[in-house]
Amino acid sequence: MSKDKVQIFDTTLRDGEQVPGCKLDTEQKLVIAERLELLGVDVIEAGFPISSPGDFKSVSEIAKLIKKDITICGLTRAVKKDIEVAADALKHAKYPRIHTGIGTSPSHIKYKFNSNKDAIIEKAVAAVKYAKTFVEDVEFFAEDAGRTDNDFLAQICEELIKVGVTVLNIPDTTGYCLPEEYGAKIKYLKENVKGIEKATLSCHCHNDLGLATANSIAGAMNGARQIECTINGIGERAGNTSLEEVVMVMRQHPSLGLDTGINSRLLNSTSKMVSEKMGMNVQPNKAIVGANAFAHSSGIHQDGVIKNRETYEIIDPADVGVDESSIILTARSGRAALAYRAKIVGYELTKVQLDTVYKEFLKYADTRKEVVDKDIHEIVAATDVAIEKV
Repeated sequence: MSKDKVQIFDTTLRDGEQVPGCKLDTEQKLVIAERLELLGVDVIEAGFPISSPGDFKSVSEIAKLIKKDITICGLTRAVKKDIEVAADALKHAKYPRIHTGIGTSPSHIKYKFNSNKDAIIEKAVAAVKYAKTFVEDVEFFAEDAGRTDNDFLAQICEELIKVGVTVLNIPDTTGYCLPEEYGAKIKYLKENVKGIEKATLSCHCHNDLGLATANSIAGAMNGARQIECTINGIGERAGNTSLEEVVMVMRQHPSLGLDTGINSRLLNSTSKMVSEKMGMNVQPNKAIVGANAFAHSSGIHQDGVIKNRETYEIIDPADVGVDESSIILTARSGRAALAYRAKIVGYELTKVQLDTVYKEFLKYADTRKEVVDKDIHEIVAATDVAIEKV
C-alpha cells in the first residue's frame, strides 16, 4: 500500500532552544543541524534571526552548511524588519523558507494586539506578500489557532492562499485542544477553505496537557501533511510534539497510510546528542528514547520478553537504534530473568540450582534498587551449591 508522506519540520534549534538553560552556540547548532540532515528531516527551523546577532549568525551558517534537499527556515513576526532580516540570514540556503505569523485567537487579538479581526487579516496578508518578495516558500503561523474560531481561521487561511502562502501552520500554542477537536479543526479547513490544495497544512502542537503527539497524529489523519516537532519533545513550558514519537506512531500503525522519510535507526543517538548539547536529561520513561523504554523489571514481563520479545514490546529496539532490550533485576524479577542474566555472566543454572540461587537473590534484591552483574557473582558465592562458571 502506498503511503502519503508527512513532512517533518524540526524546530529543535528554534522552539526547542527556548527552554531555559538550553541555549546553544553556533558551533553546537551546526553539529545538530548536520545530524538532522542525516536523520532525514524535511525542514530545519534554524532560528529567529532578528532575535539576536547570535541567532542571525546561526541561521546564516546553517543555510550555508546544509546542501541536501532540505528546507532551511527562519522565524519572523508579521513585521517588515523581521522579514528583511530573516531573508538576509537565509540568502545562502538552497531551499529557503520564511515562517511568519500573528496571533488569531480572541485572547491574542484583544489582549496582545489590542486589535480586531479585519486588522489581523490585513497584517497577515501584508506579511506574507512581503515575504514572497524575498522567497517563494512562505509559511504562515496562526498563533493560538487551537483557541481560534474555525470560521475566522478558515477566512484568514483563504486570504493567505490568494497571496501565495505555501504552508499554513495551525498551532495549538497552549496545548489546549483534545485530539478529536484538533483533528476536526484540520478537517474543517480542508473542507471549507477555497484553494486549500495549493498549501500544505501543518501541525504545531504543544504538550501542556500531554496531548501534543496525539493532536499532531489527529491532524495528520485529517489532512495535515507537515508536523512541527523537536527531538525529545523539548520546547516552551511542557514542550513540543516529540519527533521520535510521531515518526514511530506512523511507522507502527501502517493502517494510517502515513509515513515520513526519517531514518529511525538514528533516533536514539540523535536524542542523546541533543540531550548532551543542551544539558537537558531525557526522562527515563520517555517514549521511544528514554532509558527505560525497552527495560523490563517485572517478573511476568521479563518472562514474556525472554520467550518472545513482541509479548511486551511493540517496537524492535534496533529500529530506533537501541542495541537490545534490558532485563533489569529487582525484587520483582522472577526465576527466568535471573537465569537469563546469570547465563550472560557465565552461569548455566540447572532448575535445582536456580531455585537455591533465587532464594538468595530475593534476600539480596530486597536491600537494593537493582541487582547488577557483579552482584550475581556474590549471590552465587553465598549459596551452598557448587556452581561452576562456564
